[in-house]
Amino acid sequence: MQTPHYTKIHNRFLLNGYHYDYEDLKEVAYNFVKEGDQYERYLGDFLLDWMDNSDSIYLESSGTTATPKKLRFKKQALVNSAIATGDFFGVSVGSRALHCLPAKYIAGKMMLVRAMILGLEIDLISPSKRPFYKNEKSYDFVAMTPMQAYHSLSDLGKVGTLIVGGAFVSKALQQQLKERKVNAFETYGMMETLSHIAVRKMTDPSSVFKCLPNIEVGKDERNCLIIDAPYLGVERLRTNDEVELFSSRQFRLIGRVDHIINSGGVKLHPEQIERKLSEHLDFHFFIDRVEDSLLGEKVVLVVKENADLTVELLQEKLKKCTSLEPYEIPKSVVYFNGFKETYSGKIKRTSTMSQKPSRVLDL
Repeated sequence: MQTPHYTKIHNRFLLNGYHYDYEDLKEVAYNFVKEGDQYERYLGDFLLDWMDNSDSIYLESSGTTATPKKLRFKKQALVNSAIATGDFFGVSVGSRALHCLPAKYIAGKMMLVRAMILGLEIDLISPSKRPFYKNEKSYDFVAMTPMQAYHSLSDLGKVGTLIVGGAFVSKALQQQLKERKVNAFETYGMMETLSHIAVRKMTDPSSVFKCLPNIEVGKDERNCLIIDAPYLGVERLRTNDEVELFSSRQFRLIGRVDHIINSGGVKLHPEQIERKLSEHLDFHFFIDRVEDSLLGEKVVLVVKENADLTVELLQEKLKKCTSLEPYEIPKSVVYFNGFKETYSGKIKRTSTMSQKPSRVLDL
């Protein structure tokens, strides 16, 4: 029986320096599942699903903004996504790539699909915050989380093109990437769109997201992004991301409508406040809300428990952030012993805020 089109492996595909045809790669997948580390077991499970006789595959979301869910996709849609990324970034046969993301999620799965379809030479390493630890190799194409990019700044001169996604990219990180002249892009996408559908060059914090080929966007009555990508099997996908729309192929993110804070009748986007604060706060934080008898909801700064983060220090740092409007200034600081997060560092806000804080202090 002839191997279906979507399971073909490019004859130039190399995995950790070795060439594998279809049958060889199935054996590698079985070994990953039976004997591998956790990240290899995820890779093995995905490869076995990818190479079975079905033309479809089930993928699971990370559960950052909602309950994790499984959706079914045509494998050809994943192939189409891989080709679009290759065309956009000029990644092609023989390009060297590093796989340092967990294959449990769509970003890690798509890196592997890109390698198999485009004929890349890809190295697999266990996901960690320092992907270049004891690794002196150079790569043409690498995908990282913001946390990984931050801990790899001194090594990013060895990367031709870097894409960063999965969590909030601070202005401080963008500035450091710019100073080091890293060819870095922030990505926008989700499991439903099979990884990124738009990217933004991180040489300018105010630059807009530009769509990949054959993708168009609009917005609904809430000013939230609508995505049309027929070759991915995506039609009129309504998101909860409010945007400023410049054309059918360019937009700027404002924030999620389900995160909006209504403080005294003024609607505030936590993400916008976080972008302003990220220039001055060098620790892990996010902006959220708590009920207030006067304002209805008030803005609070949420941080991880740290004796050094005193109210006086926080007040001093907030004063330096002159771009904050008066109603955007946090009224209290909420301390938690830890945040609920995805691997990529994206904070699960609702899960975190449902915990009992270690302390709450007025600012």
